[in-house]
Amino acid sequence: MAKHLYKNTGTLSRLIIRRDRIRLPIWLLSLAILTFSIALSFTDLYATEQDRQAIAETMKNPAMTAMVGKGYGLENYTSGAMMAHQMLLFTAVAVAIMSILLVVRHTRADEEDGRIEMIRSLPTGRLSNLHATILVICGVNVIMALIIGIGLSVLNIEGMGMEGSLLYGAALAATGIFFTALTAVFAQISESSRGTTGLSFTALGIAYFIRAIGDVGNEGLSWFSPFGWVLGAQVYVNNYWWPILLTIGAALILVIVALYLNAIRDLGSGFLSSKPGKKHASAFLQSPLGLTVRLQRTSLIAWAIGMYVLGASYGSVLGDLDSFFEDIDIMKDLIAPVEGLSLTEQFIPMLMSIMAMICTIPALMAMLKLIGEERKERTEHLLSRAVSRSRLMGSTFSVAIAVSFVMLSLTAIGLWSAGVVVIDGGISFGMIYGAAMVYLPAIWIMIGFAVLLIGIAPRVTSLTWVYLLYSFIVVYLGGLLKFPEWMGNLSPYGHIPQLPVEGMNFMMFFILTVFAGVLVIVGFIGYSKRDIEG
Repeated sequence: MAKHLYKNTGTLSRLIIRRDRIRLPIWLLSLAILTFSIALSFTDLYATEQDRQAIAETMKNPAMTAMVGKGYGLENYTSGAMMAHQMLLFTAVAVAIMSILLVVRHTRADEEDGRIEMIRSLPTGRLSNLHATILVICGVNVIMALIIGIGLSVLNIEGMGMEGSLLYGAALAATGIFFTALTAVFAQISESSRGTTGLSFTALGIAYFIRAIGDVGNEGLSWFSPFGWVLGAQVYVNNYWWPILLTIGAALILVIVALYLNAIRDLGSGFLSSKPGKKHASAFLQSPLGLTVRLQRTSLIAWAIGMYVLGASYGSVLGDLDSFFEDIDIMKDLIAPVEGLSLTEQFIPMLMSIMAMICTIPALMAMLKLIGEERKERTEHLLSRAVSRSRLMGSTFSVAIAVSFVMLSLTAIGLWSAGVVVIDGGISFGMIYGAAMVYLPAIWIMIGFAVLLIGIAPRVTSLTWVYLLYSFIVVYLGGLLKFPEWMGNLSPYGHIPQLPVEGMNFMMFFILTVFAGVLVIVGFIGYSKRDIEG
């Protein structure tokens, strides 16, 4: 009987690999290249023991501990200890995101689109699809662990031996496998892909914050988070393998729970039922704009809260900058001294560039919702009524523009509200808010690029995310990795004036806004003329 439940799991596994034959290599190569690049850049930037110990002192700040995790080996801060301390947690979060998105794609999303029902009509087992999904994504994480682990050891960097490098990769894989299993459980609990994604990312955020609180205050609390487990491996310092086994063991329990829930629930249903809607829609909901807002209301509220918290988290660091960086020459690679400005004021442009790119994510999600609805064959129902294509796209575009303004504003308010508490004498709200708002044209260009692709090349709208990732790498890591200036100029964020360090460049602000407008106009024209895809 059990064998019948898993019939043709191998065939479905090959189908998943076939469908993701481009997506999976992109994820693996991106994670590997980023990891190797950072590891090599650390050896150039912190070549001497004095440089490494200087940066180690800055890592003892509670705010930095909350962000990157508890530091192990700070007394002897080798390149390996530095790599594990500053990059393992962030890379583990990226691996968790990869696993969550892949599981949702092949479980709840396929179930919503009717693919699972079609598969069930064939000679396959009831649990075959979920089992195949878990096997493939766990296999991807194992392959990633081997690539990164062996690759780091081959680089032959001091402090990065074979065992530590393999443990580094295993820690990433264990994180991915845990969130693969957790998302598989949520896919049974929720009855929609949106709900599954929301629950999974909420769990990811909670795990991160529990680990942060535990690392700063109560170390025992960190062991209630999977991120606390993998960081407890103390990679490149003591190289403990048992936390990895603990993470894998917890994941196996979650896999059993997910398979059991999948076996007892009806296809298309979930254990958390959606609340029934109103019998009669309001006048606002009957408009394309109202429908767009309603469809994205929950996710946008969650993003708004998250952006405010993110701004406040960064703001809590500002009070200690002057004392931490006062005598550390190596920080000049990141923050060049400017006469008349404090380190806090010089640090704000770096923070704003990061937060502006994060604020771009919900704005792009709001805009790309239009193509998502089209692929699910819902757009044609709207266009069959008295709704023009321009009005439909204009409604989604208006929401995306509003989201960009609101998210940046909330981030700036969060940064100021925390900074005014920790900085002696306070900090100017106008300066913080202006440094944030100057990034609006860059976000508008990203939205315009999404509109352009929706209008003329709807099948490659994912390039928008590739462009955003490129922008993050060249703008945030460009200084560390010594990228040439022209690479930064290919990103709209590379042309934004660095307030308050630089003066406001109104001409550049105008040019970027006009360029964004051109992208939007071309996208609108293309959308009005092309066929609607089903």
